[in-house]
Amino acid sequence: MSSAQKTYSIGELAKEFDITTRSIRFYEDQGLLAPTRRGQTRIYNQRDRVRLKLILRGKRLGFSLAETGRLFELYDMDKTSAKQLETILDLIAEKKSDLNQQLEDINIVLMELSNLEQSCLDTLNKI
Repeated sequence: MSSAQKTYSIGELAKEFDITTRSIRFYEDQGLLAPTRRGQTRIYNQRDRVRLKLILRGKRLGFSLAETGRLFELYDMDKTSAKQLETILDLIAEKKSDLNQQLEDINIVLMELSNLEQSCLDTLNKI
C-alpha cells in the first residue's frame, strides 16, 4: 500500500503525535481536518496526517488555528503556493516582531527585579 493510500485511525494519530483524540476532533470541528467516515469510525488519510503535523508545528511557533486554517485555504486555492508563501512570510515577520517585543519587555522586568533585589539586600545590610 502506498503512503498516499495509507489510512490512520484517530487513535493512531493521537499516539503518533502525543495528543488527545479530543484535540484531533477539535481540529476537525474547526474545519482543519476532514476525515472520511465508515459508520461512526473516522478514517484519516495522508493529507490529514500532514495537516495535523502542520497544525501542531504552527501551534509551537505561535500561529493561531485561524491563521493555520487561512494558510490551508490559500494552499487549496493556489497549488503553486506563491500566495501561501507570501502569507507565511508576513506571519513570520509578525511573530518575530511580537517575540522581540516580548523579549525586550522581559529584559526590562529582569532589570527592574535585579534593581529591587539589590535595594532589598542593601536595606537588609543596613538593618
